[in-house]
Order: sequence, then structure tokens, then C-alpha cells
Amino acid sequence: MISTSMPTSAHPSASPGPVAETLEDRVLLEDVDRLGARIKEARAGIARVIFGQEAVIDGALVTLLAGGHCLLIGVPGLAKTRLVQTLGVVLGLDAKRVQFTPDLMPADILGSEVLEQDERGRRAFRFIPGPVFCQLLMADEINRASPRTQSALLQAMQEHKVSVAGHYHDLPAPFHVLATQNPIEQEGTYPLPEAQLDRFLMQVDIGYPDRAAERAMLESTTAARTVEPESVLTADDLRAAQRLVRRVPTGDSVVEAILTLVRNGRPESTDLAEVKAHVAWGPGPRASQALALACRARAILDGRLAPSIDDVLALARPVLVHRMATTFAARADGVTVPDIIDRLKATVG
Repeated sequence: MISTSMPTSAHPSASPGPVAETLEDRVLLEDVDRLGARIKEARAGIARVIFGQEAVIDGALVTLLAGGHCLLIGVPGLAKTRLVQTLGVVLGLDAKRVQFTPDLMPADILGSEVLEQDERGRRAFRFIPGPVFCQLLMADEINRASPRTQSALLQAMQEHKVSVAGHYHDLPAPFHVLATQNPIEQEGTYPLPEAQLDRFLMQVDIGYPDRAAERAMLESTTAARTVEPESVLTADDLRAAQRLVRRVPTGDSVVEAILTLVRNGRPESTDLAEVKAHVAWGPGPRASQALALACRARAILDGRLAPSIDDVLALARPVLVHRMATTFAARADGVTVPDIIDRLKATVG
């Protein structure tokens, strides 16, 4: 066995660089293989509870492996809440759920300070943490809360800490927000501001399951005994996996594909006439970062050492769709953001 800690002075004429690089690659490959097997087991555990939503499960896992937050879009009854609960159990995370309503206040999420008096009559403020102090927060129907309450999550999602009464409080690690929205009923809702949408690494659209999956779900959930999720990973395992994702090498062709895709989506920096005419504002640099991390995570999820251009194309829509907006003229002509993204994908070869 070759030791990477062998003193270089033992072979003054030899260069340890190639040996060290080979050993590092070998260790990385072994780590990716082990993580891929664990993630495959976790994915199977989730699929035993959530039926017919393999793409949604993969999207959620890619988001968590990349260390980001996910926006789940789907009509009621598609197991969005069940998915978050199952992810918490399978991944060993402390999960909490907040139902967003118009009367929800920022303190209901972040927590507040209360004035207490001890036996000697001395008064002091004590901070009572809110539900945001968890590892996996489900923000159910996030667009039903006021903009003031929605913005309470901005700092938490970006900096993993919150400020209450001038004092900073660190959130547990890892920390992820999985927010849900109902795309049909918009009465009494508040659209999420662009700055907050940009904090979500991916938007995952949830559709109806096919007939076979719905049958399996029907038989499982109406039986005397239902299938319950089991823990596969721990929070420490997930943090180690997130660090490993950042070590996965990304080839120049993939980096160029990401840059081409994202920059062509901006009216200011593209030569595409469709984008100039139909896009009001395009994806920022955070989109490039999100796409690069998501591609690495998807590669690991599939048991591959490095991402490919196919990963870029597959993840373009969930990473970019909430980071772009069409003009009024485009909406009048029936041009949608997914249509623009399909056009952008055609520029990546």
C-alpha cells in the first residue's frame, strides 16, 4: 500500500505530484461509489412511501445533495407534505412544518424574545427559537403569507442564520427549506419576490402519477397497515455527501455549456432574437452556481464520477424556470418561460 504521507526527502529526484493525484482520484472514486450506494438505498426507501414520483424524488435529493432549497409546485393531494416528512426520516433530519397563512408573522417562524423575571426580581430577555431552527423546514403554501413574512426566510436561506432583536442566531446544519405552492388557486396569495425565488436552487413541478402508480398508492395507503419510512442516512452523512459533491470534477465542456445556457438567457448578453424579444429579465450568476452543483449531485445520484452535458440539459428547466420572466408581449403571444428554456437548450451542443 502506498502512503500519501511518505516524506518527499526519501526520493529527492522524484516528483510526488502524479502519485498524489492518482491516489486522490482513487479515493474520490471510492467515496463516490460508497455515497452512490447509500443514496440509491435512500431513494428506494423514499419510493416505498411516495408512489409514481421518481422524478420529484430525484429532484429533491439532487437539491439536498447540492446543499440548496427546493420549491415544489403541485396541486393538493400529490404527497408534497408526505414527501418532506419521508425525506426527514430517511435522511435522519430534524424536520418541521409551517403552514403559511395571511396572518402568519415573522416571529411565528423565526422566534422571539420574551422578558422573564427570576426569583430575585431581575429581568432579562430570553430568546425562544421558532420552527425555522430545524434541519428540514417545510414551508407549506409559502405564497399565502404576506411579503413581510416571506422575507423572514431570506436571511435564513442564504446565510443559515437569523437576526432577532439585533442578535444573530445560527441555524442547525444542514439547513434546507422545501416550500410548496398550489399553481391553481391564486386568490389570496402573494407572489414570491424575485430575490427569494433566486434562493431556491431548483423548482420541481409535481404532476399526477400514472395509473399503475396510483393503483399501488391506493392499495398501500388504504390497507390496515401502511408502509412507514425508515432511516437510512444521518445528518452528518448528508453533510459529508454535500462536501463530496463539491469535490466532484467538472470538465471544461460542462462549464462552457452552463455558461452558454445561462448567459444566453439574459437579454443583455445574448444574440438570440427570441430572448431579446420575449425575456424581461434572465438568470443571474447564482443560476450558474446552482446548475453546476446540481449537475454534480445528479452525477453522484446516477453513480457517475463526473457530470456531463446531458446533466446540464436535464436540469436546465428546474434550475432556470423560476429565475426568468417573460415580457407582456411574450405572454400575449403565448410564449412561456419553459419555451424559452427549450430554445436555450438548443444552443448547447
